[in-house]
Amino acid sequence: MYDFLLVGAGLFNATFAHEAIKRGKSCLVLEKRKHIGGNCYTENIEGITVHKYGAHIFRTSDSMIWEYMKQFAKFNHFINSPIAKYKDELYNMPFNMNTFSKMWNIQTPKEAEEIIRRQSKNAYKPARNLEEHAIGLVGKDIYEKLIKGYTEKQWGRRCTELPASIMRRIPLRFTYDNNYFNDPYQGIPIGGYTSIMEKMFNGCKIKCNVNYLENKSKWDKIANQVIYTGAIDAFYMFKYGELEYRSLRFETDILKEKNYQGVAVVNYTDALIPYTRIIEHKHFEFGTQDKTVISREYPLKWEVGAEPYYPINDVKNNQKYNLYKRDAEKEEKVWFGGRLGEYKYYDMQDTVKSSLKLVHKLLI
Repeated sequence: MYDFLLVGAGLFNATFAHEAIKRGKSCLVLEKRKHIGGNCYTENIEGITVHKYGAHIFRTSDSMIWEYMKQFAKFNHFINSPIAKYKDELYNMPFNMNTFSKMWNIQTPKEAEEIIRRQSKNAYKPARNLEEHAIGLVGKDIYEKLIKGYTEKQWGRRCTELPASIMRRIPLRFTYDNNYFNDPYQGIPIGGYTSIMEKMFNGCKIKCNVNYLENKSKWDKIANQVIYTGAIDAFYMFKYGELEYRSLRFETDILKEKNYQGVAVVNYTDALIPYTRIIEHKHFEFGTQDKTVISREYPLKWEVGAEPYYPINDVKNNQKYNLYKRDAEKEEKVWFGGRLGEYKYYDMQDTVKSSLKLVHKLLI
């Protein structure tokens, strides 16, 4: 009999497992994929650490979380400074003075602020959707070139049909600063995330290629408590209907050249390009290998059986999630966590914080 059955081998359960093992608890981990690590999983290809499921840059403003993660790996000083490509035009991200200077051939913050003020003055307030919010924030030019096509590809909906909240994560600044995040702590674990996960799960019994929901009653009987990080609607057999997600598909190629695009991430904001971005993995660790590995990221409509990546937190889905959450709160031995279990967009730092919150509830 195990103290905990951990369903899913991603960062949420890795954090919980580490804390549980430290306290002498026994843990069985079930993972439906063939490897641990969840979407943070990295693998070595041609001597390059490849982020198998998209770019993962650890960043936080919380010194406690930063120190917590540093016990499992040494982080480099990678700063996320992506490029946006619209047709044949290249722009710096996030939206900053380098972006505005290229867009409008200007030099000063005052000039940029005046153009944005002029282009956004007729924006509807309060914004009823993402389009209105974006135009009100950055003006029409930047919205049309750098937001609209990318966002509609990413979410599979028109910007007029998306909630404004999706854009609230996009930084806007009137300085010549290409650092995408404002967080003081940022980096990539040297050697990738998989080695971190191996350390965090050390001491656990791990079974991969196992779908917990296919034999739920069997697995529940061998543990006192269950930490479930899969999709909450699937756990309840979609009794209130399916929650909506966006999925992704990756095309990865090995190229016989040292440097393909000169930066880790290029966003393709033109609606006619089917993928949203290309990742060149070697730049995460400042690689100098003779070859390079790139991944094209294609957004996909999610259907049952596909991998869910991004919850679509609009009013309809959140109302449906609250029905599932109500049932989850009545469970006596099952706890739900992570992006899918809580139906919430989480960065890695958010996942760690949420897991540690459950640690304090169950173990301290």
